[in-house]
Amino acid sequence: MATRRLATVFGGTGFIGRHLVPRLARLDYDVRVVTRNPDSVRPLATQGRVGQVEPHFARLGSDADVAAAVADASLVVNLIGILAEKRSGDFQRLQGELPGRIGRGAAAGGVERLVHVSAIGADPSSPSAYARSKAAGETALRVAFPGATILRPSIIFGPEDQFLNRFAAMAQWLPFMPVICGATRFQPVYVGDVAEAIVAAAQRSGTTGHTYELGGPRVVTFRELMGYVLEVTGRQKRLVEMPDGLVRLQAAIGEHLPGAPLTRDQLAQLRRDNVVSPEAQGFAALGLTPKAMEGVVPTYLARFRRGGGSRNRTAA
Repeated sequence: MATRRLATVFGGTGFIGRHLVPRLARLDYDVRVVTRNPDSVRPLATQGRVGQVEPHFARLGSDADVAAAVADASLVVNLIGILAEKRSGDFQRLQGELPGRIGRGAAAGGVERLVHVSAIGADPSSPSAYARSKAAGETALRVAFPGATILRPSIIFGPEDQFLNRFAAMAQWLPFMPVICGATRFQPVYVGDVAEAIVAAAQRSGTTGHTYELGGPRVVTFRELMGYVLEVTGRQKRLVEMPDGLVRLQAAIGEHLPGAPLTRDQLAQLRRDNVVSPEAQGFAALGLTPKAMEGVVPTYLARFRRGGGSRNRTAA
């Protein structure tokens, strides 16, 4: 009888998880998706055999719950991350402390591989609490599980992204396209490629204990990204650089609105480039070639064109 291969995925119902879990199922992993809402796993359960993808309830602040979630797993993947706090301290709890808790549980449980998704820009000295908490999480994980593989993606795009979709929607009704921190550089990376990188990090030899930065083949400024959104959606509108004072005011107000469209912490992040470091290992070291935006983005932003378009067709 074949040995069962179990993968525990924290954050498996999120943006990256919805692309990763089916890939793990196709590789014949049984997938345990850690969640506080078991019903949210139902759409993923159809991506494998009956019973292959299952929810597992856990309180993320509980050492015992996290240890139980990783019990018997050969692979653990942590995808949990937030862009804005709902409660003060959420960055530290979910991004600063949880990776260490997962690492300790994985080490105690004899887990073979642990892959943790962080972010380019993780920096203990950053003005952004988000970036500081990401750095704290990496440090806590390394102490608890030195062999963990850490992936740091740039901004991630894909059919369900909350970045390009948001601006494409804005372009439908705004008389111009607002530009914030227009010179800041990004290296957008396709969500499917991030999922493939996780699989490669989990299966290839020589990846344990290493950190990889993941960026797509093209570096673009924020202003260029907004121009690209207008091009893809067929909108003829001016790009308008927003005054710094107005943006700070909008962020101060926005962080208190539902969905936090823009926060002061996010504004601090936007002021720093988000590109792969020249000395960093990346996709090539994992044996992968990332897809270009031009081959993916038009397939899902087409619905924002006048008259609509094909909805959510995506590259494999």
